[in-house]
Amino acid sequence: MSSNILNPDNNLLENEGGVVDRESNPVDFSNLSPDCVFDAMHAQGFHCDGRLLALNSYENRVYQLGMDEAPPLVVKFYRPLRWSDAQISEEHQFVTQLEVAEIPVVPAIPDMHGNSLREFSGFRFAVFARQGGRAPELDRAGTLEWIGRFLGRIHAVGAREVYQHRPSINQQTYGHASLNYLLRHDFIPIDIVHAYEATARMMLTAIENAYQQAGDVQSLRLHGDCHMGNVLWTEAGAHPGPHFVDFDDSRTGPAVQDLWMLLSGSRQEMQEQLCDVLVGYEDFFSFNPAELHLIEALRSLRLLHYSAWLAQRWTDPAFKQAFPWFNTQRYWQDRILEMREQIALMDEAPLRV
Repeated sequence: MSSNILNPDNNLLENEGGVVDRESNPVDFSNLSPDCVFDAMHAQGFHCDGRLLALNSYENRVYQLGMDEAPPLVVKFYRPLRWSDAQISEEHQFVTQLEVAEIPVVPAIPDMHGNSLREFSGFRFAVFARQGGRAPELDRAGTLEWIGRFLGRIHAVGAREVYQHRPSINQQTYGHASLNYLLRHDFIPIDIVHAYEATARMMLTAIENAYQQAGDVQSLRLHGDCHMGNVLWTEAGAHPGPHFVDFDDSRTGPAVQDLWMLLSGSRQEMQEQLCDVLVGYEDFFSFNPAELHLIEALRSLRLLHYSAWLAQRWTDPAFKQAFPWFNTQRYWQDRILEMREQIALMDEAPLRV
């Protein structure tokens, strides 16, 4: 079971994954009304024109706000108790470093004192410029190579220093801690809990074997959630091409964590996509082929982490509305089948460079 640590920044009990036990620390966004959002912005000197659009975000609350005689801004209110102030500030500092390196990202706007993390009425929030864009056209020649170039540049900056406060993506934080949380809080139906646990532990053993095959790989600061939904494509402006957004899940881990999430489809399709990404990536950062042993292991860890993430937020009414299929008998049965498939995939040879 993961050890708990006392967070020195806000005296909240957090586990190694940076997630608080929801039973002892319930989450409540109910006081975050539109008036509260406008008051928070006005208190920070932003003059809103009354337009407010809620954007798609489950973890936090994110809004696009119209400004008087200025372009719209995006404000993110952080889920209470998830990250400490130091952890949020580290993410902001990383994204600012990327911007200084002329990588197309969207950093938090600092106040007059240079602070990017703001507070109002007990809520912590950050303000960002609005970044437009569309989903990348992956079948368009050169798109994945272009994305790979910028991802290589992100990792080159990420490798310069390490996070001091943010957790890592590894077998403990995403694997064992997630499974222990699910078992400890009785989310899995009693008639299949033993099958689920046995399968999950077999998968964790296969993950351990994959890590052993990969050997000692470099750990660096990552985007952490680099799926195509967090890559916006633009054709015009100062930086045409891909823009990387939402570093909220940024953690430390192997470089391939940000690469495998760009891959989809059949094994052959993923092989071709990986080669396209690496053509651009290795122009700026060297990729260790041993990390290919971790692709299915990291995918497996994400499956466990995702179930625990939903469980930890199940007291939030927004989650019950957005994920009505979670915590049903069918959900957990499907997860058992999914884990068995992952065990088989980790038995296969990895993708090639």
